[in-house]
Amino acid sequence: MFAPSVFAARRARLQQAGLSGLLLFVGNVDSPMNYHDNTLPFVQDSSFRYFFGLNEPALAGVIDADSGEATLFGNDPDVSDIVWTGPLPSLSERAAKAAVGRSRPYAELAQLLAEARAAGRPVRYLAPYRGETLIEMGRLLDVHPAEVKAGFCPALTRAVVALREIKGEEEIAEMESALGVTHAMHIAAMQNAKPGVLEYQVVGIMEGIMRRHDWHLAYPSIFSKRGEVLHNHGHGNVLQQGDLVLNDTGCASGGGYASDITRTFPVGGKFSTRQRELYDIVLEMQEAAIAAIKPGVKYQDIHKLSAAVMVERMAALGFFRGDVDAIVESGAYAIAFPHGLGHQIGMDVHDMEALGEDLVGYGDGAERSPLFGLGYLRLGKPLKAGMVVTVEPGVYFIPALIEAWEKEERHSAFINYAKFREYADFGGIRIEDNVLVTADGSRVLGEPIPKTVEEIEAVMAV
Repeated sequence: MFAPSVFAARRARLQQAGLSGLLLFVGNVDSPMNYHDNTLPFVQDSSFRYFFGLNEPALAGVIDADSGEATLFGNDPDVSDIVWTGPLPSLSERAAKAAVGRSRPYAELAQLLAEARAAGRPVRYLAPYRGETLIEMGRLLDVHPAEVKAGFCPALTRAVVALREIKGEEEIAEMESALGVTHAMHIAAMQNAKPGVLEYQVVGIMEGIMRRHDWHLAYPSIFSKRGEVLHNHGHGNVLQQGDLVLNDTGCASGGGYASDITRTFPVGGKFSTRQRELYDIVLEMQEAAIAAIKPGVKYQDIHKLSAAVMVERMAALGFFRGDVDAIVESGAYAIAFPHGLGHQIGMDVHDMEALGEDLVGYGDGAERSPLFGLGYLRLGKPLKAGMVVTVEPGVYFIPALIEAWEKEERHSAFINYAKFREYADFGGIRIEDNVLVTADGSRVLGEPIPKTVEEIEAVMAV
């Protein structure tokens, strides 16, 4: 947990957004696995944690936007709690960790909100994304949950996004801490992905490294020789010599900050000629994108740049034909690159997207495209110094997509379907790093994880 002054400064900056009334942040509660007292690993609401710091269930925070005063709502531990958990700090002691001077019993929160609304003071909140929170806010505000969902405050959302998307030095340090462990996880995966090994055995080795730090995954691991399945969370395949494995795995630091890294490598430690040809194309796509990152550049344009690199290089191999720019603008390239180049990352792996993907990723002259592929880009707006983004281009051969597009003759003037069919069993390649936008360019965060063909083959030979 950061110093109390960090959270006080964040709340002060939020107050400067010019909002009025009460700003309500409801934290998450425990979620049962199969009965009330057997819970899933707890993950705090990231906006509550950003302003109030505490990674514990059953808390809420209120900021008076007019006076700047903050109040933490929760409950002091009683004997029945201590029997199960041991001694716990009081509510006021927990509040002090985030420089919050006032703490009150959770039962008083609904009354405070009712009094504010009766006095004509607005209660502003972010869009809830968990069912438990939706129901609880309905109770606190004495409205139907459907009204809660519709009544979130866009102005508060924009103010929170503006604060959270610019990372402080303490946040960058947390992200690089997470990347240090993620580095070890990816090296271990490369060195243990041998012929005859089951995918879940490698996943278990990676997660063991993470658990030795008492940390958790930032998202479910994608580790599969079926790399053409973009979010393949199954780990049941037996690895065989020559398989191309896609490993998209990241952990969350003790302070709650995520990492998100993808590497692709061959079982047995040697790329085949056609694997290397396509792998080098994806690496060039990523390097071109990272080199183009700087404040003021739309991430949507960097996505198109990366796609253009892919089209030009794959055209030389016979996959595409025609003008590169025309292929990119038509969306034909998405047969091999059907997702967005990346997204913001921070306390959430897709940072703040629970607040509304378009509110977080678009605006400032950028609009979401209706095109297949580009329409999945989560971040399109101009970049700012202090943002951290993922850069994760890929090339995939998805048999169902190739078959469907060929059947309807989609983009047939641009796409050589016969060539794509030759690669129907290839799988997929993705390379991903986490990149800080600096004042005049960018910096890849964390200790470098092997990603050139030579680096990967060297580490797998150990």
